[in-house]
Amino acid sequence: MRLDPPAVTRLASRQHGVVTTSQLVAAGADTSWVTRQVDSGRWQRLHRGVLVTHSGPVAWRSRATAGLLYAGDRACLSHESAAYLHEFRVQPPRVVTVTIPGDRRLAPTAGLVVHHRRTMPPSAGNPRRTWRGDTVVDLAAAATSHDDAVGWVCDAVRSGVRPLEILDALARRARPRNAALLHELLDEVVDGVESPLELRYRRRVERAHGLPPAELQVRHRVDDAWIRADVVYRGLGVRVELDGRLAHPGGRTDADTWRDNAVLLEHGDLTLRYRWWHVAVTPCATAHQVASALRSRGWTGRPHPCSPSCAIR
Repeated sequence: MRLDPPAVTRLASRQHGVVTTSQLVAAGADTSWVTRQVDSGRWQRLHRGVLVTHSGPVAWRSRATAGLLYAGDRACLSHESAAYLHEFRVQPPRVVTVTIPGDRRLAPTAGLVVHHRRTMPPSAGNPRRTWRGDTVVDLAAAATSHDDAVGWVCDAVRSGVRPLEILDALARRARPRNAALLHELLDEVVDGVESPLELRYRRRVERAHGLPPAELQVRHRVDDAWIRADVVYRGLGVRVELDGRLAHPGGRTDADTWRDNAVLLEHGDLTLRYRWWHVAVTPCATAHQVASALRSRGWTGRPHPCSPSCAIR
């Protein structure tokens, strides 16, 4: 038996254009008719028993829903897939990532990464995905470097995830990887750190060499717009702009330069600009230059060397 188009549409519209063979059979179709839809090219098979009911490009949400349907009951999107739906990842991930109960086994299938969890994390939405705090903890635990973990936390908090959500997720986990880093980092993020580069500057340039604490992400009003400075030493007229892929995705623009010049003219600030190399590879030389700028503007303190080989003597 075949299903008429309205019946298929009603079924698929709730699932971003995706249906399963078992759902179609339950609605009255026979398997030979379903097979003919795929063989004719009218539909596409995304996973075994999971179909999209058109022949055109497959949207990411359709692929995500297909992964969930293939993974079965209680499955949820997680990691990069959940981050994309929560909007602290800009681009959709190349593969769909799902988390399933630990006692379930799935045959490998193209385009799907599967994580097993003994205790399933809370999830919601359509397509179903892990809560925001749990998504951050998952990504930090899977990160291959501290910088990657820091980047995920900064991206999440910048998009609106509250630190308490992340702390709540940590409290429900049994010693997730990088948990200590997350606890330590959340205080920094609340204080204004928005990227791995800013965190490195605060720790390896500023604190390690005894520089005065700066304010991060300070807002200024120029003409009719509010703008932000990465690092401001209030009262000393020194600003630091941290340029690089992690701090300013896509690089600086003409608008950034115009903005900086406007602030410089209005406030008479001295602006220092550093890239990833200056902060991560030569933090001592960078600290020496920042200290010189601060002292030229009235700072009476003295920096201290972070090691015997430090550029600050």
